Amino acid sequence: MLRSPIVVDDVELAVDAIINRVGKDIRIGLPLGLGKPVELINALFQRACSDPEVQLTILTALSLEKPSAGSALERAFLQPFADRVFGGVPELDYMRALRAGKLPANVEVCEFFFKPGSLLGNAHAQQHYISSNYSHAARDVFQRGCNVAAQMICRREDEDGVRYSLSCNPDTGPELIELMKQHGRPHMVLGLVNQNLPYMVNDAEITTDILDMVIEHPRYNTPLFSTPKLAVATPDYLIGLQAAALIRDGGTLQVGIGALGDALIHATRLRHEHSAEFREVLDAAGVLAQSADLIEQIGGLTPFGKGLYGASEMFVDGFMHLYRAGILKRAVYDFWALQQLLNEGHCHPQQLDAELLTRFETLGVRVIRTQDFEILQHHGVFNEETRYDQGYLIAPDGSRVIANLADPESRRVIAEQCLGTQLRNGIVLHAGFFLGPRDFYQQLRELPEQELASICMTGVDRVNQLDRNPRLYQHQRQHARFINTGIMATLSGAIVSDGLEDGRVISGVGGQYNFVAQAHQLHSGRSILLVRAVRDQDGKPSTSNIVFNYGHCTIPRHLRDIVITEYGIADLRSKTDSEVAKALIHIADSRFQSALLAQAQQAGKIEAGYQIPAAHRNNLPQRLEQVLSDARVKALFPEYPLGSDFTDLEAVLARALKQVKTRAASTPRWRLLLKAWMTLPPTAAMQPYLERLQLQTPRTLQDRVARSLLIDALRGAGIL
Repeated sequence: MLRSPIVVDDVELAVDAIINRVGKDIRIGLPLGLGKPVELINALFQRACSDPEVQLTILTALSLEKPSAGSALERAFLQPFADRVFGGVPELDYMRALRAGKLPANVEVCEFFFKPGSLLGNAHAQQHYISSNYSHAARDVFQRGCNVAAQMICRREDEDGVRYSLSCNPDTGPELIELMKQHGRPHMVLGLVNQNLPYMVNDAEITTDILDMVIEHPRYNTPLFSTPKLAVATPDYLIGLQAAALIRDGGTLQVGIGALGDALIHATRLRHEHSAEFREVLDAAGVLAQSADLIEQIGGLTPFGKGLYGASEMFVDGFMHLYRAGILKRAVYDFWALQQLLNEGHCHPQQLDAELLTRFETLGVRVIRTQDFEILQHHGVFNEETRYDQGYLIAPDGSRVIANLADPESRRVIAEQCLGTQLRNGIVLHAGFFLGPRDFYQQLRELPEQELASICMTGVDRVNQLDRNPRLYQHQRQHARFINTGIMATLSGAIVSDGLEDGRVISGVGGQYNFVAQAHQLHSGRSILLVRAVRDQDGKPSTSNIVFNYGHCTIPRHLRDIVITEYGIADLRSKTDSEVAKALIHIADSRFQSALLAQAQQAGKIEAGYQIPAAHRNNLPQRLEQVLSDARVKALFPEYPLGSDFTDLEAVLARALKQVKTRAASTPRWRLLLKAWMTLPPTAAMQPYLERLQLQTPRTLQDRVARSLLIDALRGAGIL
C-alpha cells in the first residue's frame, strides 16, 4: 500500500515542517514558470526575512511577474488591463525584493532562465545565474545542494481514492526527487494544491508516496498566471510562412512562445486551410523561386493529411490551435517496432490483422517480455482478455502458448484470439511544461478525458533528448522540425539567443541547444532558427541582426542548420564557410548587405569580386508590406492571429502608444513642446481613447505632450 502524504491547510505549518525536517539551511527547487507554489515560497521567504538564521536558497527558472509600466502613460494603459487579466494572481515576494535590490543577505535566488531581457540590469540576478541546458537543470539544482522540492499540483478523487497531478510542470521535479533519493540526501517534497490547474494525466500523474506533505485549502485556488499574446508584425508573418513550408506532413513539430511562434502556427493553419493563398504569398515573396528545392525535399505546400505529432519542451497554446484545426493528429506509440511499421505504412491503426505479427517477427520482435506485453496491450495490439504469465500468453479461451512470435502455434493462437482490433492510447503531443493565456487553461480543463489522454506532459529528459530510448524516439520523431528563435546570426552560422557579448544574460539557453543537437542526431530531423533581420529600437537607427561576428553565441557554428529571416531561408547544413556567409548575407536586410560582404571579403571568407545576386538586393521593409498587402485585404494576417486579451480599443492604443514612444525618443524636446501647443483638438471618435489613458484633460506639460502625440497616432490609425 502506498504511503499517503501529510495534509495541512496552511503554508506556515509547511514552513515549520520544512525546518524540522532539513534544518535552517533550506535549498528549495521550484519548477520553471507556472508551477511555482507561490504562497509557500512567499511564506518561506518571509520566514527568512524575519529569522536571519534561516539560509534560503531558491533554485528555479522563469520567475513570472506581472507587467510593469515605465511611465505614467504606460501605467494608465496597463493598470486596468493588469487588473482584469492578473487580478487575484499571487505575486512572488522574492522577485519584488530582487527588483528593489532588497534581498536580505541570507537569501539567494539562482535561476537558469530569465524572462527575456527582464533582468539585464539586475546585479544579483546576473551574478547568481546558472548557465544550464534544460536537460541538465535537475542535475544542476541537485548539485547546488537542493533539499526541498515543491510545486503547485492539482487533486482528483474518485472511487479509487485520491490522485495528484503535476499538471503544468512534470518537467524536472520527478528527476530531481529521484536524484535526492538515490544519493540518500535528507529532503522533503511538498505540493500546494490549486484546483484551477488542468488535471493532466499520463506521466503528469504521480503516486501519493512521492509527496511528503500536501497543502490544501480553498484560499490557494487562485487564478493562474497567464501570458497575454503579442502582436504579430509583417516580418514575423514572412518568417512564419517560410518555416511552415519546411514542415513535412506526417512529421514532428517543436515550437516556442512569442510572436514568431504565433506567426508560425497561423501560417501552418493557413497552409492547411487556405493552401492556394499560402502558396500565392510565398510566391509573391520570392520564396518559391529561391527555395523550391528545399521545400520539396523537406517540407511541403499542401494541407496536412497525415498530420503532425508534437515533441516540445513547451506546450504553447498554438498546439491547441493546431489540434482544433485537425493538424496535430499524428499519434505515436511506445513500442519501436509498432512505430516503425506505422511510419512505413505497414500497419493500419484502425484495422489490426495477423500480418502485423509476421512483420514484428521480421523486424526481430520474437520473444515477448512482460514489459513488451504491457505496452502492446496498452496500445491495443493485445486485447484486454489476454493475459501474460511468466513467458506465456493466456488466450481468452484459456489456451497457454509460449510468448514467442517465431513459434507458428503461438502466432496462430494470437491471431485467432489475442489480437486487438485497433490501436489505442496514442499520444499526439509530448511536452515538458505549459504556460499561456487564460483561454488556453480553460480549454485544457474542458477537454474530454479521451482527448486529454492524447496529451502527455512529461520530463524534459524525455522530450529534449533521445537518451532514454533512442530507437523508439528516432521512429516517433520522424521528419522532426525543431523551430526556435534567435536574436542574431553570425556569418559563420553561429546563433546568439540568450546573452550579450559583455556577459550579461538576456534569458538562458533553456532547451534550444538540446533541440538543435537532437535535430542533427535524428535521421530526418532539422533545426530551424528564426531570426528577425533587423533590430528596431525606439529613437535609435535600425541595426542588422545578421552580423559578421559577435562575442557570445548560444548555438556554435558546427551545429548550423537552417536560418530564416523575413527575407529568405538559408540552408547551412554541410556547407562551406563561404557558402554559409553568402547564404546569410542573401537573407539580410539590404541596407546592411554591402558592409557585411566587405567584412567577409576582408577576412578572406568570401572571394574578392563576389557580388550579391540581384534577387537578394531588394530586401527592404517596403517590399514586405507590398507582399502582404493583398492578403491583408482578405484578412488573412490579423494583428493577433491566435486571439488577444486586449479589447478592441486597447489593441488600437497598444499600436498608438508604440508610435508615441518612438516619436518621443527620436524628437528634440523643444519640438515636442511646440507640437503640443499647436496640435488640433481631438475629434469625438478620439475621446474614448483619451479617456482610457486619462488624457481628456491634460494636467501637466508632460500630459499635454503625450496627448498631442497620441492624437497624431490615432489620426494615423484612421480614428477621425
